[in-house]
Amino acid sequence: MRVLGVETSCDETGVAVYCTDRGLLAHAVHSQIALHARYGGVVPELASRDHVRKLAPMIGQVLEEAGLKRRELGGVAYTRGPGLVGALLVGAAVARSFAWGLDVPAVGVHHMEAHLLAPMLEADPPAYPFVALLVSGGHTMLVQVAGLGRYRLLGTSVDDAAGEAFDKTAKLLGLPYPGGPELERLARTGNPARFRFPRPMTDRPGLDFSFSGLKTATRNTVLDQGADARADIARAFQDAVVDTLAIKCRRALEQTGAEALVVSGGVGANGALRERLAQVAERAGARVHYPRMELCTDNGAMVAYAGACRLLGGERAPLSFDVVARWPLESLRPPGEDVSPHGTGRAV
Repeated sequence: MRVLGVETSCDETGVAVYCTDRGLLAHAVHSQIALHARYGGVVPELASRDHVRKLAPMIGQVLEEAGLKRRELGGVAYTRGPGLVGALLVGAAVARSFAWGLDVPAVGVHHMEAHLLAPMLEADPPAYPFVALLVSGGHTMLVQVAGLGRYRLLGTSVDDAAGEAFDKTAKLLGLPYPGGPELERLARTGNPARFRFPRPMTDRPGLDFSFSGLKTATRNTVLDQGADARADIARAFQDAVVDTLAIKCRRALEQTGAEALVVSGGVGANGALRERLAQVAERAGARVHYPRMELCTDNGAMVAYAGACRLLGGERAPLSFDVVARWPLESLRPPGEDVSPHGTGRAV
């Protein structure tokens, strides 16, 4: 089966074609960084309008690169949620209409399920069961994965996600948007011994995360030390986030006995985090699996793969589709089992 995947949950327009026999055939991602940079963050209305402009031409581009005609597609997958409602509606409407016009099945995909399945697109994918660290601008969570649709939430952020904390701290330091990669570059030149920030919620049992206190400690240091200490502050902040994530991953591997750790989401591209998690996994007798760098951020390839898995299991979206701004990952079920919608849906 050849499946078209469409991702429009936030500020990247992603389109891909995945073949269940041959793997990923083609994919393309359009980033809206330049569009939102002047505002220092994503403007939902502008994001939605840009998806409208870019989506149809990108579908044509990806089909051409894959060497396929529209009629050769066997299904269409789109991100149903969570995400920005307006942006989600653009992708869902286009994808569902496209599937209806071709008379092929469609399926709405959970954005975070797509992320945790992204390493399955690689040549050496992880085997179930495994632990997944999903770490991005909107989410930080640890999930025990027994199989497709069989998820147990081990821990999540009680306030800011790690990626959000990176971006907000970068803004405090006067770095351009998006701040995460810029902060990582600045941290490479920092003195690791000058400042030490707290490792939130690591002094107590449990696998939940909190980054608001760390963000406050960083802000106070910025106000006290000024611009001359920017690199050292960036290093101390990154070290604190990396240590916190590593400690929680070690605990998750110990508690579950898992032999594989999947890391996905934009923050998973951070080099310091990758180096530290490699050490954690080695000590735990486990392996770390990542998607390739270009698939760490939001993309259509992960949506196409997750959609193909669910379509093969018999899952189908009705013509009267909806999108979901908030959708707990643990509410998902394997294909074929009854799934009740959660969160706030926008029906069309």
